[in-house]
Amino acid sequence: MRCTNILGTTYRFTNNYDLPTNKPLIIVTNHQSMYDIPPLIWYMRKHHPKFVSKKELGKGIPSVSFNLVHGGSALIDRKDGKSALIEIGKLGSYIEKYKRSAVIFPEGTRSRDGHPKPFKPMGLKMLLKKAPSALIVPISINNSWKLVQFGQFPMGLGSKVSFDVQQPIENKGDLDELIIQIESSVTNGVNSFK
Repeated sequence: MRCTNILGTTYRFTNNYDLPTNKPLIIVTNHQSMYDIPPLIWYMRKHHPKFVSKKELGKGIPSVSFNLVHGGSALIDRKDGKSALIEIGKLGSYIEKYKRSAVIFPEGTRSRDGHPKPFKPMGLKMLLKKAPSALIVPISINNSWKLVQFGQFPMGLGSKVSFDVQQPIENKGDLDELIIQIESSVTNGVNSFK
C-alpha cells in the first residue's frame, strides 16, 4: 500500500460500526483489482481475515502465495465447482470454530471498469451455511480498478481508493433473501460507475 502512495494513490477506510472480535465475520465485497486485498488485510487485521482465492495465486507470488497456502485461506479451482464448494465449506467451518473472518468476492472475478458484476451466490451461500453465527460485513470498494486500468505498467496515478463498511447484517436463515440484501448493500456503495 505504501509503495503505491508514491504514485499519488490514497486509501480511505470508513467503518462506522463496532465489529465484534468474539464472533466470526463474513466480509463480502466487490472486486476491482489485486490492490483490494492488502488494505482489507491491514484495516481488518484484528479480525484475522482469510480469503477465498483462486488456486493459481497459491504459487509464484512472494509472501502472498505463502500466506494464502499457510494462513488458512481457501484456494479454489474455479473450473471444478464441487471441490471449490468443499474448500469454501472448510473455511466456513474454520471461522465458525475459531471466530475468525472470511473475505469473499462473490462477483467471481475483478471488474475492469469499476462497474459491479452480478454476484455468483454459491460460494457465499456455502460460507453462510457453514458459519451460521457469522455477522455479515458488506464492504464497497471504489477506484482500485484505476490503479491497473492500463495493466500492470504504467500504473494509474493519483487514484483515490476507498473502502466503505456498510451496515452489518445478521444471518436470520433465509439465505436467498440474505444474499440479495448483501449484494444490494455492496453495490449501492460503489460509485465508480455513477
